Amino acid sequence: MRPLYYLLALLAGAALSFEGAIYAELGKSIGQVETSFYNFAAGTIIVGLLWLFFGKGEISQIKRAPKWSLLGGLLGVVYLTSIVISVPFVGVGVTMVAVIIGQMVMSMVIEHYGWLGSEPTPVNKEKILAVVSMTAALLLIN
Repeated sequence: MRPLYYLLALLAGAALSFEGAIYAELGKSIGQVETSFYNFAAGTIIVGLLWLFFGKGEISQIKRAPKWSLLGGLLGVVYLTSIVISVPFVGVGVTMVAVIIGQMVMSMVIEHYGWLGSEPTPVNKEKILAVVSMTAALLLIN
């Protein structure tokens, strides 16, 4: 079952590259903030339909969730809007590698300290080497 999750993550990465390129182009036509708004409006409709037909949770329990866990929407806006703004200037490849480096560094910090409900996992030399390697890749791509 684990390979399926790796494949799913790879598909998400591929979709993100397509999304960045598509929305960078849309941003030229309608504006960057408007593009981000369009994404979240369309996404709300699609996820709303998925929730309606396949949802099994209890959204009414949102008031019991830790308040910090509600920041995902804000971070999603920062994430997507940053990509929409960056791609036209530095390209899809550089943007995506930079995104991955940011994800790697922050995930290492989160896991190292066990923040946000994650299991504490110490930073090690292999993880640091991975970030250094990705940074070198960014410099080579650029």
